[in-house]
Amino acid sequence: MDERELYEKGMAVRQEVFGVDYVKRFLANRTDFNQEFQELISRYCWGEIWSRPGLPRQTRSLVVLAMLVALNREAEFQLHLRGAANNGVTREEIKELLLQATIYCGVPAGNTAFQIAARIFAEQDEVSR
Repeated sequence: MDERELYEKGMAVRQEVFGVDYVKRFLANRTDFNQEFQELISRYCWGEIWSRPGLPRQTRSLVVLAMLVALNREAEFQLHLRGAANNGVTREEIKELLLQATIYCGVPAGNTAFQIAARIFAEQDEVSR
């Protein structure tokens, strides 16, 4: 697969995980400075890794969430938390992941992740009413 095909495949996966609106915002926010970086992510993160058949997307979402808690990457954690539902991850599974991450990553990391998840879930519940 050439780089253009990887990019297109990656953009399709991004849209499936994060939704059409996210991808539209992503495209609108590209600049001359970050365009190559964003294309690299689309090709290799989404077109290559997220498209591999070895793990289902639900599992990939859980793995990514756990790594983002461990690395204290709040912005990415929020983004992937929102996308996890599109990959079939339940709130109960997220709670279990966060409990386990609290033990292995530390209480401060778990506390932050639980706070973020509670806020995002409340926002989602408000929108669905």
